[in-house]
Amino acid sequence: MRWQLTFWTSMIALLPSPAAAEVVQAVPAGFEITQSVTVDKPVDQVWAMLVAPQKWWDKEHTYSGDSDNLYLDPQATGCFCEKLPGKGSVEHARLVYIQPPAMMRFQGALGPLQAEAVVGTLTYRLDARGSRATRVTLTYIVSGYVRAGADVIAPKVDEVLAVQLLNLKAAAESAAEVKDVGR
Repeated sequence: MRWQLTFWTSMIALLPSPAAAEVVQAVPAGFEITQSVTVDKPVDQVWAMLVAPQKWWDKEHTYSGDSDNLYLDPQATGCFCEKLPGKGSVEHARLVYIQPPAMMRFQGALGPLQAEAVVGTLTYRLDARGSRATRVTLTYIVSGYVRAGADVIAPKVDEVLAVQLLNLKAAAESAAEVKDVGR
């Protein structure tokens, strides 16, 4: 059993990570995570990918096991939700602020935090870096009662969000350039 833990810890260490990832603060009643990555695409193209989580959110971190079941209604009170088998559904977070193509803010307890008595605020900020690159900064602030202690779960949440941010980067960079023919 111990060799399995060592193996998986080593494998996780080999995964690429965002340019900057940090559990800023973690106490039993809450934590703050900040991560950022530079995407080699213009801000409008990164934004277009950000509002389509079904194209980049890791299926391993869905309830249904299928990222295609995710959807986002990109307006205030919009849902970052997931369809479940048997006509079920789950709300991951609710959109409380949106200013395309610069910022989106959600409130929601992601993943296993949904079963805890917490409030989470997830913010994505996009900053153009010239005309061909975008800096994406993610912050997730969680406060409330977590039975195991928020400080205990914070590193795992940080790891999962790092995977999502890297997936966003990869999906945006591999997407074909979208041309607006209507203008």
